[in-house]
Amino acid sequence: MTTPDLSAASATPAEQERLLRERLQRSGYLADADLATTVWLASALQRPLLLEGDAGVGKTALATALAQSQKANLVRLQCFEGLDLSQAAYEWNYGRQLMAIRMSESDKDGAGRVRESDVFSRDYLLERPLLRAISQSGPCVLLIDEIDRADEAFEAFLLEVLAEYQITVPEIGTIRATHIPQVILTSNGTRELSDALRRRCLYHYLDYPTLAREIAIVKSALPEADTRLVEDAVQFVQRLRREDLAKIPGIAETLDWVRALFQLRHSHLPEDMSAVLGTLGCLLKTREDRFVMGPERLRQLVEGRRTVGVAENTNEQAKVAA
Repeated sequence: MTTPDLSAASATPAEQERLLRERLQRSGYLADADLATTVWLASALQRPLLLEGDAGVGKTALATALAQSQKANLVRLQCFEGLDLSQAAYEWNYGRQLMAIRMSESDKDGAGRVRESDVFSRDYLLERPLLRAISQSGPCVLLIDEIDRADEAFEAFLLEVLAEYQITVPEIGTIRATHIPQVILTSNGTRELSDALRRRCLYHYLDYPTLAREIAIVKSALPEADTRLVEDAVQFVQRLRREDLAKIPGIAETLDWVRALFQLRHSHLPEDMSAVLGTLGCLLKTREDRFVMGPERLRQLVEGRRTVGVAENTNEQAKVAA
């Protein structure tokens, strides 16, 4: 049975949104209804989507899964302080230009003489992520990752790309997208983004998943792991996130921890706290956090899970079912 096309005129918006969620799930990403709606609207309106949230909640993973689900090329621009035009959009291939000029000068009869317009043409342009994305002839997902790490000056340049899906190269003019890419911007909130950037995007805040949803995510990613182990581990991580930690473990850390416990052949969370301590490097990533989580505090977290975990899990499952 073939999957209906999301762009099919016969499909209603609700059906297209449902199909999007199903495709994301087949790509390993479990999106809730609100997120799926926002992603679908961003595609339908051809608007960039700004995802904000703590590190590790699945912002980058969404772009990857979206590209996989649509069989689209994923073009990623990793932002950092000092990111400039030559690294993000395009750069002239100066070495090739110089070679062409020297070869032209060595041509005695002048038949192969190159003009300035020849070396400043598209053939001598090196495509960086932004230009590569708008130059795609087919489906493309452009991931602008951690935009909050880039400078405000870079945001100003980015506005043209996000608003018009085009890049202006002074030497050759404006290059417009022939196939509009789906743009995902992510931000960890390390600095405030400009109003101009926010106005050009649809917005969604991605929070840590609920207990039931995180269990479903881990089960989907690690179907071979024992169900009790997954439930025990996720409940423990959910309580760990409420602690005063310098670096709160994200979904990726949960997956790493369950994988580690599974590799150690545990079918449930170990009773022996020393066995848990030996695997905390999967969850806790700073010296301070590792120091405060000693055997006694870990035991308290585990015991708290055992007393109220079943009721809490039932409530979460009921919320998701509703």
